[in-house]
Parts: sequence; C-alpha cells; structure tokens
Amino acid sequence: MSHPFEAQLAHIRETLLLMSSLTDRNLTLAVRAVAERDDTLADQVEASDSEIDQLEVTLDDLVVTYMATHGPMARDSRLMLIASKISGNLERVADQATTIARRARALNKEPELVDVVDIPIMAAMTQELLREAIIAFVEGRYELAQVLIPKDKEIDELNRRIAAKLIALMMESPTNITRAVHLMTIAKAIERAADHVQNIAEEVFYLYSGQDIRHEQNL
Repeated sequence: MSHPFEAQLAHIRETLLLMSSLTDRNLTLAVRAVAERDDTLADQVEASDSEIDQLEVTLDDLVVTYMATHGPMARDSRLMLIASKISGNLERVADQATTIARRARALNKEPELVDVVDIPIMAAMTQELLREAIIAFVEGRYELAQVLIPKDKEIDELNRRIAAKLIALMMESPTNITRAVHLMTIAKAIERAADHVQNIAEEVFYLYSGQDIRHEQNL
C-alpha cells in the first residue's frame, strides 16, 4: 500500500480514537453532573456534543474519499464499513450522555431523592466496555470483542434493579414521581449507551473474524 493511502487509514483510525475519547469524557462528565449535582459539568457535556457530531461527519467523509480514490480490496472495504458503523454508535453514546446531562440539570433544581450510587456504577461498567471494545478494534483482537458482547446483560440487570427501586419510591409518594422519572431516564440512557457499545464489539468481531453474530443472541 502506498504512503498516501496508509496516511488516510491512519487518519481514519485516529479520528475514531478521538471520537471514542471525547465520548468517554462526556459520559464521565454527565454522570458526575448527576452524582455531584453540578450544572457546570452538564453544560460542558451539551456544549461539546457538536464536536463529536462533527467528527462523525468527518470520518464518513474520510471513508468515502478512501473508497473513491483507493479502489480498496475486500478487507479494506470491510474496515471502512465497520469504521463508519463504529463512528455512528459512538455518536449515539454521546447523545445519551447529553440526555443524562439535561436530566441532571432538571434534577439539580430539586431536593435529592435517593443515593444515586448505582448510576455511576452502571456508567463505569459501560465505559470499561467501550474502552475495551476500542482496544479490540485497534489491536485486531476479535476474541476480546467476543468476550465483551454478553457483558451488556449485566448492565441491563442493573438498570432493572434501579427501575424497580425508583418505582417503589413513586408508589410511596406522588412527590417523588418527577425526580424518579428523571433518574429512570438517566439509567435507561446508560443502558442504551451500553447497547451501542455492544454493537461496536459485534462489529469489531465481524471485522476481524468475518463472522456476523449480531442477531445470534436474539434467536
């Protein structure tokens, strides 16, 4: 492969890594905004979301340019397709971080309802999966991606436990309803973010193994 095309591939990978880093940061800040009741952190998340959106557009442009100018082999074509899909999933994780930040601002106007310790735990689990999925992509480790895929179920279960706790609080008093709904939405946003991370792991597995397992767990 000639130098210009190697540089294009490197640029695509670097853009994905930057997107991943910014998405991870936004999720961290959004959850801190909830736990620390800090509007400034929530504002930072919402302000930087457009940067991640623009990186998705940039990556898609890089992929189209590479495909149009390089006439890539099948392996490279698959890499381009997966890079674009990973980018889209990262953007959706960032969108969930924005949802969390907005709900955090609403919650911060009200007295604290309940200890939110389980929400940072959920977020930390999701971020660990994201980081490992990106490592699997960068290092070509399909076996790592495969191990990550079922871990999403642990986050689903934690979300169910949080929802049950919040429903009980709503039943105790109507005054708890608005705050509990905000917290349920935050937990659900983290669960959805984890779903997108699972998608990334599945795409990485497909990229390096050639096996499409996206729907096997639903059979």
